[in-house]
Amino acid sequence: MSAHSAKQPLTDKPIQTIKANSTAKLVNRLARLPAPFNNKLLSFVVGFKVPYVSTTGVRIRHLDHQRADFFIKNKRKSRNHLGGVHAVAAALLAESATGLLIAMNVPDTSVAVIKTMTFNFAKRQQGDMRAEASLTPEQIADIRGSEKGETLVKVALTDGTGREPIICEMLWAWVPKKRPQSPSE
Repeated sequence: MSAHSAKQPLTDKPIQTIKANSTAKLVNRLARLPAPFNNKLLSFVVGFKVPYVSTTGVRIRHLDHQRADFFIKNKRKSRNHLGGVHAVAAALLAESATGLLIAMNVPDTSVAVIKTMTFNFAKRQQGDMRAEASLTPEQIADIRGSEKGETLVKVALTDGTGREPIICEMLWAWVPKKRPQSPSE
């Protein structure tokens, strides 16, 4: 049994003092379903919206306003020539976890966009991969309090042995969905 296959609830109880955006409302609605159906359904919905996430097999274990826990099994469709999870699949895993975490917090008038992804492949990875991303309360307040900004999201990529063979940083920005129109338009 993989260290990444343990069942967890999709989300902690919704934080009542936080006004949820449309992404958070969907996640909270799915969280009311019995486990593990809520995790599987949310993974399906995300994979439907972003087909490459589904193709590589990224799955969601946990998602709330402060923390995201995603995983990918070391299956043939996501392997490299060394038998481990491909570098691009690992990058997608980290990008998906951090991106959904940001999306849980941005105002509905804004859209999240990845600005910079930095990866250092320190060790050869073994087995399944897991991405655990988190935001501090200060980051959440900053994201929710402005229509535009950027933040560095903390994410740990661990393999089936529990080591962190890939060190990465994800710089996310959020910008208004609608650009201000210039006077000439």
